[in-house]
Amino acid sequence: MSEVIIDLKHIIKRFYEGQTNELEILHGIDLTVKKGEFVSIVGASGSGKTTLMNIIGILDRASEGSYVLDGLDVSEAKDKELSNIRNEKIGFVFQTYNLIARTSALKNVELPMLYAKVPRKERTRRAKELLELVGMGERMGHKPDELSGGQKQRVAIARAMANDPSIILADEPTGALDSKTGRKIMDLFHKLNKEQGKTIVLITHSPELAAETGRIITIKDGNIIGEEAGGTC
Repeated sequence: MSEVIIDLKHIIKRFYEGQTNELEILHGIDLTVKKGEFVSIVGASGSGKTTLMNIIGILDRASEGSYVLDGLDVSEAKDKELSNIRNEKIGFVFQTYNLIARTSALKNVELPMLYAKVPRKERTRRAKELLELVGMGERMGHKPDELSGGQKQRVAIARAMANDPSIILADEPTGALDSKTGRKIMDLFHKLNKEQGKTIVLITHSPELAAETGRIITIKDGNIIGEEAGGTC
């Protein structure tokens, strides 16, 4: 039996707590993800999927409930610990790439390792290796404005892999790309999942993309309303 890597129990998230305009966005989410799974979380705009992603990615804290990530109880961790856990355990891929503009692809991929205090020689070696892995070896000296959208996303995926994270959390990773380029990015995720054994959580509003993952979790109005097996993963 595969070990559980994400374990959320009764996650409630409120904003403006204690104020007259208090708003509860997540209403008691229970979710587990096993190591090596490729899972999608699907929902329309306003469903709560981004709030849930922020909690999974430790970008925000739950108001109530517990969260154990790869054996660590993050609901009890201090802010500084959370920052370290996030840098070590989670690789983020965003729709807008979030690359540093005036810095080469190589330096962008090195950045998470810099925060993790990896020695310079090892940082450079690993960044080159990861850029080769995502098909960007010949573009490592290029800056983001010299790259296409698909190339930027490949660099972002290499950066997400920099510290060999337990999980890749991808938020609408093909949203800014045309369908052909988006297809290549999804193929790359499948490769990382199958060949590298990476646990991938894909946040999307697209049923077509979700259908490619091993398990589809549907969220609506702050509740998980369904779970089903996906297709090709």
